[in-house]
Amino acid sequence: MTAFALDEPLDRGSGLPRPGRLLRAASDSIPPSSLVLLGIVSVQIGAGFAKELFAVLPPSAVVFLRIAAGALVMGAFIRPRLKGLAWRDWAVGIGFGVTLAVMNLSFYEALSRLPMGIAVAIEFLGPLGVAVAASRRRIDLLWVGLAGAGVVLLAPWGESASVSWVGIAFAMVAGACWAGYILLSAAAGQRFPGTTGLSFAMIVSALVIAPVGVTTGGADLLQPELLLIGLGVGLLSSVIPYSLELQALRRMPKHVFGILMSLEPAVAAMIGLLLLGEILHVQQWAAILCVVAASLGSTKKAKK
Repeated sequence: MTAFALDEPLDRGSGLPRPGRLLRAASDSIPPSSLVLLGIVSVQIGAGFAKELFAVLPPSAVVFLRIAAGALVMGAFIRPRLKGLAWRDWAVGIGFGVTLAVMNLSFYEALSRLPMGIAVAIEFLGPLGVAVAASRRRIDLLWVGLAGAGVVLLAPWGESASVSWVGIAFAMVAGACWAGYILLSAAAGQRFPGTTGLSFAMIVSALVIAPVGVTTGGADLLQPELLLIGLGVGLLSSVIPYSLELQALRRMPKHVFGILMSLEPAVAAMIGLLLLGEILHVQQWAAILCVVAASLGSTKKAKK
């Protein structure tokens, strides 16, 4: 997943250390693997708080709060540079932003219908598909089959099933968008200087989701406590993990980063249990572990 750091100077000419330098100095004292794990936990805690907001706001309104908060914070530290961009650069940036908006909206719709661990496991099929497609090794068929077995185990077969088909569909859309996000973030990195491409995409994403989020949220979006929680969700789900991931990527091989990120569905299930009291059945845990194992296997092969 593409990351960003808060590296832009805030106090020019004041003689004070830049916030980005202070942040990097602090993160340098933490092992990179710990930074990745902290980022994963931050994302899932943010998702847990977002899910609790569903009791008072629809998912689309919560998505708007999250993306708007992330865009405001990013825009304050990383201003997109738009001068000299060709129309193809604009197309990539806008496509990146639209994909980001749809990905988050689909995931939150899935999260409102599924336990966190299940929603993240299904969404994780997107980056898994990108890794397998890039590898082209025969053994990748094993990882595809293992991930498929996980989905079969998660599917709500029978009348007594407690998992929603609609939720699964939304999670699959989120996974497809995550795959597009990976490809477009790489393209944006080639067309936008530094991490300004992600900042631009976040702003576009906020503009895209605003009509839906404001319409569904209405006056409730103006409640101070909800705005504060929304800011917290944006920080936990976007700003903090992206910053930690970028710092980690600077100090560790990409394949190791990918292996650690493969733990995300399991971490999501644990956060869902501890924060929301979501108890999964043995079959559902087995399905999540299938997806985690498939992701680990494809990542290990991708490094060769």
